Amino acid sequence: MAQRKQKIFSNFIWRFAERCGAQAVKLIVELVLARFLLPDDYGTIALVTVFITILNVFVDSGLGNALIQKKNADDLDFSSVFYFNLIWCFILYLLLFAFAPVISIFYGIPELTVIVRVLGITVLISGLKNVQQAFVSRNMLFKKFFFATLGGTFGAAILGITMAYFGFGVWALVAQQLFNTAMDTLILWITVKWRPKKVFSVQRLKVLFNYGWKLLASGLLETIYNNIRSLVTGKLYTASDLAFYNQGDKLPNIIVGNINNSIDSVLLPVMSNEQDNVEQIKEITRKSIKISTYVMAPLMMGLAVTADTLIVLILTEKWLPCVFFLKIFCVTYMFQPIHTANLNAIKALGRSDLFLKLEVWKKVVGLILLCSTMWISVEAMAYSSFVSGILAQIINSWPNKKLLNYSYLEQLKDIIPSILLAVFMGVCIYPISLLHLNHILLLTIQIVLGASIYIVGSIIVKIDSFQYLWGIVKSILKRSK
Repeated sequence: MAQRKQKIFSNFIWRFAERCGAQAVKLIVELVLARFLLPDDYGTIALVTVFITILNVFVDSGLGNALIQKKNADDLDFSSVFYFNLIWCFILYLLLFAFAPVISIFYGIPELTVIVRVLGITVLISGLKNVQQAFVSRNMLFKKFFFATLGGTFGAAILGITMAYFGFGVWALVAQQLFNTAMDTLILWITVKWRPKKVFSVQRLKVLFNYGWKLLASGLLETIYNNIRSLVTGKLYTASDLAFYNQGDKLPNIIVGNINNSIDSVLLPVMSNEQDNVEQIKEITRKSIKISTYVMAPLMMGLAVTADTLIVLILTEKWLPCVFFLKIFCVTYMFQPIHTANLNAIKALGRSDLFLKLEVWKKVVGLILLCSTMWISVEAMAYSSFVSGILAQIINSWPNKKLLNYSYLEQLKDIIPSILLAVFMGVCIYPISLLHLNHILLLTIQIVLGASIYIVGSIIVKIDSFQYLWGIVKSILKRSK
């Protein structure tokens, strides 16, 4: 049991280190590019990225998760999915290439046609990477992701900054994304030993697709819904409005994405191995929700409290309009662990049918809220996103009341101590922002004081997530000695 926990924690650390390293580089690049590029450049690339993101859902087709979830997946399964993906990605790219002029006309931006066609090459490249990613996740070899992601991110950072400096504008962002995907894929192929065999089975694909198509439909709904605000904002409002909205989402998403993607990547294969033991899955789900919230809550609260100072310091005053959106998304993402853990439990139990039904209900609710606010203002759309997030976590947790005997009220009880402590920390450090201090000094004081308050508070009220994490740290230190 101890060895198993160590393996899980070790893979989480590698995945987390990969995410943090990549996002740290991206953040530095953002700081530099924000000084060379205009908000309109970011707005333009955001419109194109919406369509690429949606197509990348089709690239997976749910088959990647199916390979991870299947008990006895072998080379025939992996090879069949690999060859299917190659053909499928080529078809998707041809469709994107053909419809690029339509997208350009719809938004009234002539240069979008070429940008869409060039950036769409990432769809072809992703087809080569998808099965390798599934192999790494299934076998919990997350160390491989670390080197692949960091290699692509560093190279893309240098290319993007250089092109922005020499005045390439939006093409600096295009080249950055294209290079990142290509290099990430190349390194993964070099470091991962799996290679497709000369075998193919339509029958195996049918079995995998029977599970995966529901996740595909769910992922498609989720992706379209998550990006529909960008489509609406880009059409009803300005490219700058879209840039401010997306930038406000980006910073908290970087933090939450690092933690959430790390947990998500490790959680599904771990739960899938225990899919016949409901009690064990409940325990893993509960621990995941508590520990993730304990880590995320103070980070989101701290980011919301220091938002004004942080944005001026790292992005300059021209980006101040994004502060409002940043604060809204910080509160929304604070509850992300409930979404992640509940959905992974449902997938691990093989209930992709339930997963799809949940996505449909959440999107119906979300679209109703969006349609009722999109004509008012971009700010009203942000508020609707927050309300939608609260309702979505209730919907996601509902099936596990029966499947795991773990209700939403129980989950709230598990996370309330961390949430309240994070709020208390935020209240304590907020008055410091009213002082007329140097931005760097102000942030330093708030971060140090906030961390101290949260850690000391954890010890005083005896939050078990802190004790659990501290126990792991002590055991690692003991072994290292």
